[in-house]
Amino acid sequence: MAGLRKHPPSDSLEAAQALMRAGNARGAVELLQSQLARGGGLLTRLALGRALLAAGEIPKALEELRQAAALAPGIADAALALADALLAAGHLPTAIAELQRALRIDPKCDKAQYVLGCAWLEAGEAEPAREALAPLAASESPLATHAAEKILEAEAIQRAQRAAPGYVRHLFDQFSEDYDARMLGTLSYRVPRILRELADLVIAAPANSLDVLDFGCGTGLAGEAFRDLAKRLDGLDLSPRMIEKARTRGIYNALAVGDLESPPSGKRRYDLVLAADTMVYLGDLSRAFTAAWSRLRAGGQFLFTVEAKDGEAFELGPKRRYRHSESYLREEAATCGFDVMGLIACSPRSEANRPVEGFAAALQKSAE
Repeated sequence: MAGLRKHPPSDSLEAAQALMRAGNARGAVELLQSQLARGGGLLTRLALGRALLAAGEIPKALEELRQAAALAPGIADAALALADALLAAGHLPTAIAELQRALRIDPKCDKAQYVLGCAWLEAGEAEPAREALAPLAASESPLATHAAEKILEAEAIQRAQRAAPGYVRHLFDQFSEDYDARMLGTLSYRVPRILRELADLVIAAPANSLDVLDFGCGTGLAGEAFRDLAKRLDGLDLSPRMIEKARTRGIYNALAVGDLESPPSGKRRYDLVLAADTMVYLGDLSRAFTAAWSRLRAGGQFLFTVEAKDGEAFELGPKRRYRHSESYLREEAATCGFDVMGLIACSPRSEANRPVEGFAAALQKSAE
């Protein structure tokens, strides 16, 4: 490194790029930090931010790239580099805003266009993803083929009978900080109490006797309502930040990030599976019912809530939450092999100060 310090900034940038190509991001970081300390400019700072990102030092990369973007608000590449770091840090909405800013500065920046489409896809927003990717897919850009492949993914999301996992994950990552206050206050969230009252009607179990799995555990509100019944309480949620909040309650034996339709495999079976205000992000419930069935012991119970729909089947509501009919729930339960122990009308929450109509269900696994 000592010999490289005599080189001018352009030579240092070339040397850093060579180190990056060789997979030595740490070496590139050291070289660029040395150059920046001697008065390197914007290009050096951008290269350093990208090298830090490649080295896995995301907070430091964000710091450098935020400074670069502030120093050069009219440079699209600075906004693009910052967006890459924001995506790596999980700050999806802010990253999307930076990508949109990069495109306002340079509408012909293919990489920003492509990354924006991918970011919308990660958020589960299929239509904005298509809008971002379609011009690129129709162009002569080297990224055209990749853009076309991503458009196929967007179309698959639009056909899917569930909310995209990425949308759900990022929705709840954003809400994790004030989730409890928002739900219990503004939305009058009642699901934990409703499910516990239903459990008291259909489950005869002494305290500390049940192995319980909390699908879509969120911050642990439902888990807290059932902790006194649980010998063991495990939780699963799509949102890593919700899992972090649930962990601070200290009530779960194990917590994992995962999808309730395809939970992590394991031999452990449970006496009770909960899904509190989780099934509203699924239209077709067959896979969720099958997943619950597979994790229950014979005689185990599956308790959950949904929002209610009149008539048949299910529909997507205006808040991007699915509604399910009573007949659909009964049919799916029978198909999966569950006995319906209880199915009651309830109001799981409020919306615009009006109660939302729903159902609370208790299904029992009768046999393997």
